[in-house]
Amino acid sequence: MRGPDRRRLLLGAGALALLPRPLRAAEGTTERHGLSSFGELRYPADFAHFDYVNPEAPRGGRFASLLSQTFGNQAFNTFNTLNPYVLRGDGAGGMNLTFDSLMVRALDEPDALYGLLARTVSVSADGLTYTFRLRPQARFHDGTKLTAQDAAFSLTLLRDKGHPEIAQVIRDMTEAAATGDDTLVVRFRAGRARDLPLIVAQLPVFSAAYWKGRDFEAATLEPPLGSGPYRVARVDTGRSISYERVPDYWAADLPVRAGHNNFDEVRYEYFRDRNVAMEAFKARAYTFREELVARVWATGYDFPAVAEGRVQRFTVPDARPSGTQGWWLNTRRPQFRDPRVREAVNLCFDFAWTNKNLMFGAYTRTASFFENSDLKAEGPPSPAEMALLEPLRDKLPPEVFGEPWSPPVSDGSGQDRALLRRADALLREAGCTRAGGGLNLPDGQPFAIEFLDFDPSLEPHTQAFIRNLGLVGIRAGIRNVDPSQYQARVNDFDYDVVSRRFAFGPTPGGELRQSYGSAAAAVKGSANLSGIGDPAVDALLDRVADARSREDLRVAARALDRVLRAGRYWVPMWYAGTHRLAVWDVYGRPKNGPRYDLGAPAVWWYDAERAKRGGG
Repeated sequence: MRGPDRRRLLLGAGALALLPRPLRAAEGTTERHGLSSFGELRYPADFAHFDYVNPEAPRGGRFASLLSQTFGNQAFNTFNTLNPYVLRGDGAGGMNLTFDSLMVRALDEPDALYGLLARTVSVSADGLTYTFRLRPQARFHDGTKLTAQDAAFSLTLLRDKGHPEIAQVIRDMTEAAATGDDTLVVRFRAGRARDLPLIVAQLPVFSAAYWKGRDFEAATLEPPLGSGPYRVARVDTGRSISYERVPDYWAADLPVRAGHNNFDEVRYEYFRDRNVAMEAFKARAYTFREELVARVWATGYDFPAVAEGRVQRFTVPDARPSGTQGWWLNTRRPQFRDPRVREAVNLCFDFAWTNKNLMFGAYTRTASFFENSDLKAEGPPSPAEMALLEPLRDKLPPEVFGEPWSPPVSDGSGQDRALLRRADALLREAGCTRAGGGLNLPDGQPFAIEFLDFDPSLEPHTQAFIRNLGLVGIRAGIRNVDPSQYQARVNDFDYDVVSRRFAFGPTPGGELRQSYGSAAAAVKGSANLSGIGDPAVDALLDRVADARSREDLRVAARALDRVLRAGRYWVPMWYAGTHRLAVWDVYGRPKNGPRYDLGAPAVWWYDAERAKRGGG
């Protein structure tokens, strides 16, 4: 199984995991049509369209899917508000389709942005002021002009009242001001993260007139006024939401939009039970499914539509770093404050047995926070890594200076006695004691763990884990709650252990602070699930965020990886490196799709001929 992605801060048309980074200050104040982390741009100013799109793709039809990525306040199984950009409520999937941003990603580059609302951008010599020139034809869906005043209002609103994932990231944006209808000036605090200006460039732009007199932080089922390629068409709260393509979308002919947004309708369905969702797919209630459960992929597609070719199954390579999927141990809880205890818990999970017996051998064990990328630490630290680690030596465990920690390899029996003995020894070393058939913490309280979830699909994997925890005396159990309660508890850090997958792109930067930085550990709703608060981690997060070349980034990320892995903050799960797709045969897609994104629904299209041949 691979759990649904919790892609942090999916803004505008893309995820923060893949947001690009700003120009280096040395590039001066020349106006540019695009930006990237280190100045590289694949496409010239006069490009006609991205190489991975079909600019002649037909328009029409419907794309219907489940939600497999979330951002802001979204939940996978339900929704009760159409504002996903604040903390309150459970946001509806797809609302990002209704808003435009200053710039958008090129999905075949690691971290490049090109202008959407902004036709050009210039950067001051000190890198602290970005000036965006907006396109005069930009319009909201009601026909009113979208101006720099709207952009300034939106950025300020998100900084001051947005979801913590947004507000915390952009807190070093000191000012967003309009100096005319077409000129937006954004200023940043000295020492800001390298990636901050480009994060800002992908934030949604709202209508200042629409939000005047409305409470931005409140949950709402009134569709906010947008300017994007789609607008809300139908809402069945908690069950489905549909978007219709805007026929006179102002940006339809721009190079960054050519070959995009080809469906007349995009719909997201919600189900509280995975089995019910699968039956709905068989009945063609939705037509696109990314299969996240290896067991279902191996055994669940034996229904007639597959045999008849009306449902196609295939895999698409995923070139992005695989992300960090695992059970996150909440170090705010007393039972997880000692790293020896966290390591003992790690030793109780038998991945080899789980992979073979529950997941058909479909996965590889995750070891790194940057798995499946050149940012992963391997072998002893290089001289360049040592240069970053040595000043922190007194804050680091000795193992950081050797081979990076990796999860143990079990014998695959399901109860590896050697690993369980090591776990028992570590628990005793940490001061835990046996009492009444169970284990007590050093303070005499029973050692108990609750795995919190909203979906039972991981239960077989977790139960196998729990059996081994019981063998070393740890009392453990699973509590499944409804999605809204789950999200509320996660926002409040009210859990022992939760499972989650975070995905970061090829050029990570300041967004990592939201998952691993000390400042985020105490911010309600932040992504720092484990409560990591380590000065050494913070120092290396700064080096990652401030890297000025790809080599600098690789060195800093590998050093950070070593320190995070040494902390034993999570029990790593697994990864596959591919997207497993099952689709009703009604879609077309580019022959050479984007390298760093699945591209669906953005650049896919409805194929009427396929539908006639049996897709429906």
